[in-house]
Amino acid sequence: MCIFYRFQTGIIKQVCTIPGNVKKTREQVHYNMSRIRCKDTGIEKRLRAELWSRGLRYVKNPKDVPGKPDIVFKRQKVAVFCDSEFWHGFDWNNRKKDFGTNREFWIEKIERNIRRDEEVNDILRREGWTVIRFWGKEIINNAQGCGEIVEKAMNKTSRFKSIDLFAGIGGIRKGFDLAFRDEISTVFVSEWDEYAQKTYMANYPDTKKIHGDITKIEEKNIPDFDICLAGFPCQAFSIAGSKRGFEDDYMGMSRGTLFFDVARICNHHKPKVIFCENVKGLLMHDKGNTFRIISETLKKIGYNLHEKVLNSRDFGVPQNRERIYIVAFRNDIDSSSFVFPQPTDSGKRIRDIIEKEPVSVKYYLSTTYLEGLRRHRERHESKGHGFGYEIKGDDDVSSAIVCGGMGRERNLIIDKRITDFTPVTNIKGEVNREFIRKMTPREWANLQGFPEDFKLVLSDTHLYKQFGNSVTVPVIEAIAKEIKKVLDGQTDGK
Repeated sequence: MCIFYRFQTGIIKQVCTIPGNVKKTREQVHYNMSRIRCKDTGIEKRLRAELWSRGLRYVKNPKDVPGKPDIVFKRQKVAVFCDSEFWHGFDWNNRKKDFGTNREFWIEKIERNIRRDEEVNDILRREGWTVIRFWGKEIINNAQGCGEIVEKAMNKTSRFKSIDLFAGIGGIRKGFDLAFRDEISTVFVSEWDEYAQKTYMANYPDTKKIHGDITKIEEKNIPDFDICLAGFPCQAFSIAGSKRGFEDDYMGMSRGTLFFDVARICNHHKPKVIFCENVKGLLMHDKGNTFRIISETLKKIGYNLHEKVLNSRDFGVPQNRERIYIVAFRNDIDSSSFVFPQPTDSGKRIRDIIEKEPVSVKYYLSTTYLEGLRRHRERHESKGHGFGYEIKGDDDVSSAIVCGGMGRERNLIIDKRITDFTPVTNIKGEVNREFIRKMTPREWANLQGFPEDFKLVLSDTHLYKQFGNSVTVPVIEAIAKEIKKVLDGQTDGK
């Protein structure tokens, strides 16, 4: 049975239950609603302003949601209606007595609207939505209270709360969102790079705020949470970097020691799970001492550790990318049943991630640039080194994509779909006639398993860096599903 709510004097009250015999379809309700013009009224604008001030980002009157609610939070499945007292029958048993002129017309019209509201509520209930209806005067008299009701409803829709530290563009969050669906909500995000923040906000518009430098945020100022997502910076441990680990210093920040901020925050809040991702080199750094320190730190603050190196190519993307994944459960949670996922799909190849339509000529290498790459490889080959550009075939798997030119140059492809070789940017020489090009940012997003609707809002330069630094979403999703299995079996109250 569906229960929807009205707001009155600051208290949520049950005011109506929808009878089970109301069975109109989405199409019928949409037709009825389309005959009444009721968008962007004053009360809607007032409530929207209140919600916006709280950092809540919504959709207005979406056509794909039954009844086209005035305010919708799609991920949390919360639908909000702002009802005027006259048109929606406030205190109807008494008010309908006031009609004099055209009495039958108005009573029939208003009661039809009331029935329509009930039909909409029923359909939304059957599709798993939380429905909130406010009277116009409630919004006018106490918009702040109405905002609190909406915010509470959004928080109540998820079983687990997470924080996203060193969030990047939200790859780890995407994997957990796909695995937990409506049972998880992100209550805190930290990412210091301003361009990553822009991509994150474009794809997670419900994010209230992205906090900057985590070292300057006190743990007590972070909301309570159940799951910590922390892809702490990998440069300090990477084979390609200086491998200085906990002593690494960059722009005044010790990137290796940022792990201790994860420990500091989790020691205070004691979440159920800590999830970390890093480069495979973390295991080997300093003859294993770095990973030993991480393990001992997590155990010291009360966590049972699981770790494993997984390759992205085994999880539905054609990228040879090995990373270590750390899953730490709080000691009072029985995690003996936890296992890392087995490979799900090792058959994908580069042909599976290439853009369906021909790409811009700007992605094709110039003859001068290509000749420079060849000379560079020849120099290294003469010295017995393996460095240099690589051209991948349709049936190949890509090398690990990384930020910087090397990530693009070691994953060149041949694409003969180009028909116009006229340059669209300033280049030296001309566009090569061997059909050699670099992959596009969308193809890199595909290599990392991001969904097609993931928005790419910045220039290519930033996008290559962001996807090179990000995670492979299907791997995260597969691990998150195994974590959820453990949590689903717990009965603890926190």
